[in-house]
Amino acid sequence: MTEKNPFAKFLTHFTAGHVLFHEGEDGDDMYIIQSGRVAIKKKVKDGDTTLAVLEKGDFFGEMAILERMPRSASAEVIEDGDLIVISGEVFGDMIKANPEIAVRMLRKQSIRLRDTNRQLENLLATGALPSPTASESAPAGAPGTAGTLQTEAKAYFISPSTGNVFPVFSNEALLGRFDSVTGQSPEVDLTKEDQSRNISRRHARIVIKDGKFFLAEEIGTMNGTFLNGKKLTTGVLTPMHDGDEVTLCRLVLNFKTPR
Repeated sequence: MTEKNPFAKFLTHFTAGHVLFHEGEDGDDMYIIQSGRVAIKKKVKDGDTTLAVLEKGDFFGEMAILERMPRSASAEVIEDGDLIVISGEVFGDMIKANPEIAVRMLRKQSIRLRDTNRQLENLLATGALPSPTASESAPAGAPGTAGTLQTEAKAYFISPSTGNVFPVFSNEALLGRFDSVTGQSPEVDLTKEDQSRNISRRHARIVIKDGKFFLAEEIGTMNGTFLNGKKLTTGVLTPMHDGDEVTLCRLVLNFKTPR
């Protein structure tokens, strides 16, 4: 198993109810969720409030090992699962060996900071705390872009397994699934198509230039992007044509233009 999964030796199984760390504690480890869910909680006047519910592909706890400061929140497992536990020393070696890990973390931190700024703006505008549970309830009812074919769409993807149509309305659109951490959905939201949560939240991007179509895999995508069976190189725009087959991990989509 070690040969197939380089993180196997860092994998640990946790059951629901297990507290990984408490707010205020010193931290030596960060975590990457392989399965299950983890709630990030913060102490408030009346007890604890849930800031976010994290799931497969999310990471957390990196702030403590980067800043060498106490944990800013608590983390509790709320659904049995497997987590990769990485110490500060190992984390440093991983960053040196694979700089893409740092790029992905910076992008996630940027999204988190943007979301925090929005919450602060709401707080200043209303004088009340924003609801911390919005990201918990959103996945079940996350808005999807699947619907009927629309003539104003510049292009669209069709799921051959369900028949759902995912239109593309702009010259650049992200393909992925709902992010429960930020509450954001990609332009082509495949959340309901990907019940196994195999594709990344920011998996790939379609770009339209001068009437031509291109597809690129996003940096940090874990499970691969394939065009007509050929794996794409991360970050490289690859020409795409009417009728092409796009596979995001195991999710197959047919690409169509309005012609």
